[in-house]
Amino acid sequence: MNPISIILFEDNERLRESLVYLLNNTDGFKVLADYGHCNDAASAVRVYKPEVVLMDIDMPGTDGIKGVKMVKEAMPLTAVIMFTVFEDDDKLFQCLCNGANGYLLKKTAPGKLFEAIQEVMDGGAPMSPSIARKVLNSFNQAKPKEYNLTPRELDVLQLLIKGYSSKMIAAELMISFDTARSHLKNIYLKLHVNCGKQAISKVLTEHIL
Repeated sequence: MNPISIILFEDNERLRESLVYLLNNTDGFKVLADYGHCNDAASAVRVYKPEVVLMDIDMPGTDGIKGVKMVKEAMPLTAVIMFTVFEDDDKLFQCLCNGANGYLLKKTAPGKLFEAIQEVMDGGAPMSPSIARKVLNSFNQAKPKEYNLTPRELDVLQLLIKGYSSKMIAAELMISFDTARSHLKNIYLKLHVNCGKQAISKVLTEHIL
């Protein structure tokens, strides 16, 4: 089985070198390239075609909020995990709206980082616990009836926001995989979106759910 291919964008040289060393010396991961800025992020992902990008937010030149958008526009299937010290709502929601697949704080233990990379490859949306609470708090303040979502669809959407994949949602709710996919399809139709990330972004930005 081929290792998960990764590109790092991190301006802290010492941290970046440590991450490269840790990932390259852990089975299942391979760092293709690392950068101290994301000014050329679009070109980098087109050249290396990584499966996962780890992206800092506060970097010289183009910040990671714009960087994640550049990556997703250039290579939509590349998963982007924000790896940052910032916990404020504004930066979090901007990153998610620009297509980030996960959001981890830099105090995350290496083992949890490795798990998050695998999780995002499995279709999840890994988040540090404090970040997940912010997302869920935003969800809980919403108004679910505006889009006529059923109670079961709300259950599915809550799990989607927690980062659950379709298979995980099916297992958690004790329903079949096809039923879980059917619920997700109905949710996307009602919210007028095309995928889970867009659904989460709509919930967070418009407070409609």
